[in-house]
Amino acid sequence: MWGSTSEGHLVVANSNKRLRLSVIGTGYLGATHAAAMSSLGFEVVGIDLDKEKISLLSQGRVPFFEPGLDQLLSDEIATGRLTFTDDFAAASECDVHFICVGTPQAKNSLAADMTFVNGALAAIAPVAKSGSLIVGKSTVPVGTAARLAEELASINAGAELAWNPEFLREGFAVEDTLRPNRLVVGVTSDRAEEILREVYADLLALDIPWIRADLPTAELVKVAANSFLATKISFINAMAEICEAADGDVTVLAKAIGFDPRIGNRFLQAGIGFGGGCLPKDIRAFMARADELGARQALEFLREIDSINLRARTRMIELVRADLGDDLKGRKIAILGAAFKPESDDVRDSPALDIAVQLHGAGADVRIHDPKATENAKRRFPALDFTTDLGECLKGSELILHLTEWREYREIDPSAIAHLVAKKNIIDGRNALDRAKWIKAGWHLRALGVAPVLKAIG
Repeated sequence: MWGSTSEGHLVVANSNKRLRLSVIGTGYLGATHAAAMSSLGFEVVGIDLDKEKISLLSQGRVPFFEPGLDQLLSDEIATGRLTFTDDFAAASECDVHFICVGTPQAKNSLAADMTFVNGALAAIAPVAKSGSLIVGKSTVPVGTAARLAEELASINAGAELAWNPEFLREGFAVEDTLRPNRLVVGVTSDRAEEILREVYADLLALDIPWIRADLPTAELVKVAANSFLATKISFINAMAEICEAADGDVTVLAKAIGFDPRIGNRFLQAGIGFGGGCLPKDIRAFMARADELGARQALEFLREIDSINLRARTRMIELVRADLGDDLKGRKIAILGAAFKPESDDVRDSPALDIAVQLHGAGADVRIHDPKATENAKRRFPALDFTTDLGECLKGSELILHLTEWREYREIDPSAIAHLVAKKNIIDGRNALDRAKWIKAGWHLRALGVAPVLKAIG
């Protein structure tokens, strides 16, 4: 019987599932997967070596911001189906084990750091019961699953390995877990596929596409998808550079080409580029793996994609200097946004913070506001000036930079804040503001990929 949480997420009521699941790694991916699988009626144990994280999750508290997850987690803790521990022995009676640990970029290399994945496999393999299935969800270099399968066979011949890549969008993780746009499974036997079909039976009942693949193809699907997305974002940012040089408008250009069904209008919003804990490190790790496979030329274009993405941040600094002059010492700049995207408190490789750091380094008096990411940003860059008060952020500023497109920034009344600033100058780094409204209110507005100076309307 279908039901829903107070947040509207799909769940199963009064379900009696036979399989027991473990989730290894309780970060962004793992905590979401554990809570979602519990909501589908499974008994789930989440495992992590971080005792503080385990303590918070056991209390129904999410140690990061993800819309809807806090309610889902607390609801599932209350049912008794979902528990968390730092003891791998707690998974000994589980039938399916999901590896959901991180694969950050390695130090001094473009490659992925496989320490956590390797450690997870080494820890779960000895305690996994015969006949159980170990399922990787982490984003890994192609060939990892085959290597881990060999290692598993040498430790526990009764267990089997599969790969089931995740496609979560930060800010929509619960929805993307319970209503994914596809399910991809890399398996080496019909039995492994049957087990995963049982795990996802309730989702398959919603006619979600099911794709069976071999292990390397399943690994490649995630990095290929991220590479395509990064390419699309960097393409429109490259077009923004051309539009600026030619006095064109990239927002109109994007709208026009987006009507072509072969292109589509998603992710054609020019701005300061992509960031976060996935796209940048994933495309770099993909390039590194291609080098190892002797296929460097096949992904050579991704080097330029990465370069265009970083250049978009440099273009923002150039626009700041165009407005305030080359010498930025003491110039008051208000920055709206620290997270790499809205509906997230993730500041990893955040373009907004990168720009803030560069301006601070140039001597500017920078003050930063973000609805959710302030504490994470403070921990990463304690020398920067942060405030949770939007008015305080804007007070006395000579220039506002809109760098993360939170709804509350898009809904600002430009007339209502005019008295707070020293000069009515704003640069829209995300092309998300209503330009006509700001210009009509007497603001000087710039944006990446549009005419350098926009005159007030009317």
